[in-house]
Amino acid sequence: MNHFFSFTRLFALLAKEMTQMMRDRITFGMMIGIPLVQLALFGFAINTDPKQLPSALVTTSQDQFTRAIVSALEVTGYYRFDYVGIPESQADELMQEGRVSFVVTIPSDFSKRVLRGDEPQILIEADASDPAASSGAVSTLATVAKQAFERELGKNQNEASSVDIVVHRRYNPEGISQYNIVPGLLGVILQLVMVMMTAMALTREVERGTMENLLAMPATPFEIMLGKILPYLAVGAVQVIIILVAAKLVFHVPFVGSIWLLIAGILIFISSLVLIGYFISTVAGSQMQAMQMSFFFFLPSLMLSGFMFPFKGMPHWAQMIGEIFPLTHFLRIVRGVMLKGADLEAMRTPMLALIGFTILLIIFSLARFRKTLD
Repeated sequence: MNHFFSFTRLFALLAKEMTQMMRDRITFGMMIGIPLVQLALFGFAINTDPKQLPSALVTTSQDQFTRAIVSALEVTGYYRFDYVGIPESQADELMQEGRVSFVVTIPSDFSKRVLRGDEPQILIEADASDPAASSGAVSTLATVAKQAFERELGKNQNEASSVDIVVHRRYNPEGISQYNIVPGLLGVILQLVMVMMTAMALTREVERGTMENLLAMPATPFEIMLGKILPYLAVGAVQVIIILVAAKLVFHVPFVGSIWLLIAGILIFISSLVLIGYFISTVAGSQMQAMQMSFFFFLPSLMLSGFMFPFKGMPHWAQMIGEIFPLTHFLRIVRGVMLKGADLEAMRTPMLALIGFTILLIIFSLARFRKTLD
């Protein structure tokens, strides 16, 4: 008998570990699920050159030259005119809310100026709060007017280029990427820390056997939940202060909106995160499982929220999935308030979405906790 090494003992240990792995369904599911999620996200959902961006057209003219310009913009594949012939004030509200990426303004006397041989101007306002989302569409504008007028007037290239397209990059004229990334990091860091720390908190109580002490106390499930999540709200507040101070003093990110509106959005967002972590803790059987489930939630949320890649560049099915993550709506709030100066009316939709998520998570977490107690 070999005391140093035995294939029989090795195979017995391997069989034991494989059996244990198969019993841990959550870990086994993560081993299969995480690669599949990564393949689906990077292979199908991620697009660094977004097309069919929602746009608005501000004009009172429907002449052939206006139609030619609009058609030329649509042919590029970057512009999709969902709003046509709307007033300038409405177009400005749509861009502030993030519902359109471009506003194209064509003057009412555009056709007359073309026929007179003048140099008419077309104003194209781009939402540059996310420079990566608009850069491709802006780069195609140099040849759009030439192609449109070549078709309508039959002129040569030099004569057809008399139209002047003025591009106004709003909210971030210099195209500084930090203005987009640093506010988004506020949501990403909060999500990573809040969800994982809260998820592991209650799971640690179960593993250490101290959950029975909590259950023996004269406290309701709701009181226990508040007692577990409120300390992490304080941790989140400290992180918020650090990130906002660094954004202002180190990266010089502009802050043109209401600080109180931003704080309200942050509080609702952190509440939803700690509730997600609390819900995970009622499902996970160990701290390792809690960490795995937190990462499984964090990965698609990071990819589909619009933080790393343009949200409007993803296919429709990926955008629908991205809408279920709180981070997606929080990014719209923090970027809208800090960069665009959006008010409560403009941020109403993402605010209501976060509030709805929080209410649903409270219900699910309490229901799951009661089931765990049973």
